[in-house]
Amino acid sequence: MKKWLGLFLWSTLLSAQIDEPVEWQSGWERTEANLITLSFEARIAPKWHLYSQQSDPDGAIPTEFIFKENESFQRLGPVEESPSVVAYDSVFEMDLTFFNNQAVFTQQIELLDPDLKILEVEVNYQACDDELCIFRTENFRFVLDGSESVAVQQIDEASKRRSEALKLKLSGRDYLESTEVKEGTYSYFTIFLLGFFGGLLALLTPCVFPMIPLTVSFFLKQATSSARGVVNALTYAFFIVLIYGLLSLPFHFIDSLNPEILNTLATNVYLNLLFFTVFVFFAFSFFGFYELTLPTRWGNKTDQASAVNGILGIFFMALTLAIVSFSCTGPILGSLLAGSLTAEGGAMQLSIGMLGFGIALGLPFGLFALFPNTLKALPKSGSWMTTVKVVLGFLELALALKFLSNADLVAHWGLLKRETFITIWILISLALTLYLFGLFRFKNETKAPIHKLRLLLGMVTLLFSGFLINGLFAKENTLKILSGFPPPEFYSLRAQDSDCPLGLDCYKDFETGVAAARSQEKPILLDFTGWACVNCRKMEENVWSDPDVYPLLRDEFIVISLYVDDRKALADADQFDFQYPDGRIKRINTVGKKWATFQAINFNTASQPFYIQMTPEGTLLNVPIQYTDVDTFRIWLETGLSNRPTTPKANYFKF
Repeated sequence: MKKWLGLFLWSTLLSAQIDEPVEWQSGWERTEANLITLSFEARIAPKWHLYSQQSDPDGAIPTEFIFKENESFQRLGPVEESPSVVAYDSVFEMDLTFFNNQAVFTQQIELLDPDLKILEVEVNYQACDDELCIFRTENFRFVLDGSESVAVQQIDEASKRRSEALKLKLSGRDYLESTEVKEGTYSYFTIFLLGFFGGLLALLTPCVFPMIPLTVSFFLKQATSSARGVVNALTYAFFIVLIYGLLSLPFHFIDSLNPEILNTLATNVYLNLLFFTVFVFFAFSFFGFYELTLPTRWGNKTDQASAVNGILGIFFMALTLAIVSFSCTGPILGSLLAGSLTAEGGAMQLSIGMLGFGIALGLPFGLFALFPNTLKALPKSGSWMTTVKVVLGFLELALALKFLSNADLVAHWGLLKRETFITIWILISLALTLYLFGLFRFKNETKAPIHKLRLLLGMVTLLFSGFLINGLFAKENTLKILSGFPPPEFYSLRAQDSDCPLGLDCYKDFETGVAAARSQEKPILLDFTGWACVNCRKMEENVWSDPDVYPLLRDEFIVISLYVDDRKALADADQFDFQYPDGRIKRINTVGKKWATFQAINFNTASQPFYIQMTPEGTLLNVPIQYTDVDTFRIWLETGLSNRPTTPKANYFKF
């Protein structure tokens, strides 16, 4: 499933660069006084195919018809479709049901209200050729007054009014146009260090560590000279870095085609549940219950290709290492991928993290080639590497809980409140402590002496357990160092005076917040945030809580927090279609979609946290700012306050 998900994301967005391979036409006819037949004809480009409603959902996404609920009609049976083909699909490597050239779908409708004038249908479909896939949504609006039906290409007047209302009439736009957004300068460095640390952990696993002396010795012995051996080993290390760096490139296409899509993926409830499941699966593979491997034929083919002399052969040797070591590196890479998707830097953070991972993995091969005598100082392979894998398994379990928490926060289930989350982390930490002290071991793990380093690490995890226990019962937040991982303080089993960060008075609707700011004659701090935003929690718990910052937020500003990942549905009357300049139409049917679109069209960004200072009349007071440190944020707030105009302009917002 994970394989198809990645293929789907990559191929779908890459295909946006080509012409639409499926064109739709629709119509209807009345067969009896109260019976009509709707028809949908899909004309499919050569070499492309459209998938049937009955196609295996484990492969491509089947075509789906969604009829807008209406008590004025009822469907008579399912949507009928023209004859299809069942054949092997090279993209999904399985037999699937699809159409070539043309597909016709029909649906019989019984009118319960003879005065029904409008009938709306949404069609979701996937189409592929031999290399690429697209996923599209087509909207049809049947006008039952004698005129022919047409696919909706333009949004209705109500949607146009609501779309226009999202666009703010701001003054002081030079803050947005002439100055780059201020952002924390150390966030990319941090993600690089995390990737580098992940690569170092991968080096210590049984899949990689024994390869270091073998590979370096191979290059030095096979070369015609010692200099040539060193060059080959360094080239090998370079290709390791290159291969892991290339893995992040598809996500840059996703990021550039739609700046909101990574945030949408990262905050998707089902995707977070998928990550949770995958991480638990990874954890148990590290515990030794099973082993993750890529298809054997991949390793065999690259191993055969590595026999080629020269640079190409060295490249395939590096690729072989990446494939055969997947059972150990895969879970670590999965953590990096999932963490970057949920981070605000998106594809760039993923690339930087992958670069750090590749450098850490390739560095020893280059260093030991330069200084081969140091190979003797390497510790021998042994049971300690199994201990490293098991420790990583416990870390995977702890990280898995974060993705379950994301899904819970976004969907507002209330299942994993802050205290519950911390309690489970305490249990995981205590279990790791018991393992390191040798009180139990996993299946197929041989009994071995407990080394002093392992006991020392056990003491560290025991202290960490005590740290968590203290944080669970402390009246003040003593877990600030973990900000962004546990749910926010206001998402608690304990009764809270406010559901805003730090108990502040905040507004979660823009227009309501503007009205409050106008009545209190205060400037606005517009806070674009998210339930699953790690850096948002870090800012709130580490920066907003500072004694010099908190009074400014509490007394000088009206805080409007807009959650761009809130999946709460808008009232039917408030839902509308938003049309982008390139003609794309987006259905705004949730609170999060509304605020994400609001942020994108007014401030040309889709990252969080993202802070704006403005007057209730629409005058920007400072450049936007993102994740940063206490001093920078405090100075930014004070500068904005000093920039307040003495004579406000009459400019009011109305959705």
